[in-house]
Amino acid sequence: MVGSYSAGAGETAVAAWDDQLQLADVQAVLGDHDQEAGVLVMPPGEEFAVEEPPVDEEAAAERQADIAGLLSRFNQHLHPTPPCLLSRFQSFCINNLGDPFIESNYGVHSRPLEVAVLDWFARLWDLNKDQYWGYITTCGTEGNLHGLLLGRELFPDGIMYASGESHYSVFKAARMYRVKCVKIDTLISGEMNCADFKSKLTQNTGSPAIVNVNIGTTVKGAIDDLDRIITTLEECGFADRFYIHCDGALAGLMMPFIKQAPKVTFNKPIGSVSVSGHKFMGCPVPCGVVITRREHVNVLSTNIEYLSSRDATIMGSRNGHAPIFLWYTLNKKGYRGIRKDVQRCLRNANYLVYRLKEVGISASLNPLSNTVLFERPKEETFVHKWQLACEGNIAHVVVMPNITIEKLDN
Repeated sequence: MVGSYSAGAGETAVAAWDDQLQLADVQAVLGDHDQEAGVLVMPPGEEFAVEEPPVDEEAAAERQADIAGLLSRFNQHLHPTPPCLLSRFQSFCINNLGDPFIESNYGVHSRPLEVAVLDWFARLWDLNKDQYWGYITTCGTEGNLHGLLLGRELFPDGIMYASGESHYSVFKAARMYRVKCVKIDTLISGEMNCADFKSKLTQNTGSPAIVNVNIGTTVKGAIDDLDRIITTLEECGFADRFYIHCDGALAGLMMPFIKQAPKVTFNKPIGSVSVSGHKFMGCPVPCGVVITRREHVNVLSTNIEYLSSRDATIMGSRNGHAPIFLWYTLNKKGYRGIRKDVQRCLRNANYLVYRLKEVGISASLNPLSNTVLFERPKEETFVHKWQLACEGNIAHVVVMPNITIEKLDN
């Protein structure tokens, strides 16, 4: 998680770099400086590209020092004060106004880091730089609101379809956009029942379909069968008349790192994907990422004269700190680090199911999920103590990367 790693070669290098940096050395260390204007120039955007951490310890330490240097240079762009890695940015109101890819007249932003994070997620879901558009949202709900709004704008007469176990924000979107929403039954696992989906599609063949696909449901962690949903749409005569938004709040970031998991990719006819940044990534502020095809966003994008930019976001003003935290985490962990986190979560989730059953508590776990279901405790004090999320007679625990076997045993 951000800021929670143990001291090692990389951290030692960062600390040493911080100690060496003096205000008198600012120009030499930071590079370009406009002497006449008295301002520091933002490092070029390409310098912020997310890179995989080296395996070699010495190279990893050098990379950590490079990261510290980039953050210090960015900090100096905001205000020339001595750096202290991530906490230094908390004293600034960093606002990423409007389109992340278009410069505005507001200078206190973190757009280069935001774009670097977006590039990383676009690659994860098989979209090239010139094929995608996206932004860092305030939360997973905003990602769903944006993805489903794109579907509504592309198909104004469309009907929304979502399983009954979809996140409540999906149904909120239907109400906000005044779109007819058809709830689809689910299997016992929580996955969308494609037989019921087909039945309800055939009752509305005259209207395009806007479909929410769950990549991990809220309570059970179930994954809707994306391939079967696409096949069902085509079999029912909806070819070229559907829009699919994938809500991957938690599991959307886990699936690409599980070999046997169904692949969520823009090589399939999906329209958008959203994930949360404060869940599996552990960002200390609520945030998320939404990625869509570049041609889709034109239906939302408008010129905003007073910003000297364009905007296609839901909120307009956006937290500029979140991209910094996400950028740092991606550079620190890389693909290998995230894959290890995913494997640890799945392994520990299975261990928790085993331990619960061992003491006589009914428990279950969906395949490829880190969400453990068990019978709701009778004592509400116990529920409140452990902040258990409950629905009816079941409760769940989401086993995250910071949870160890020792914690589960205790």
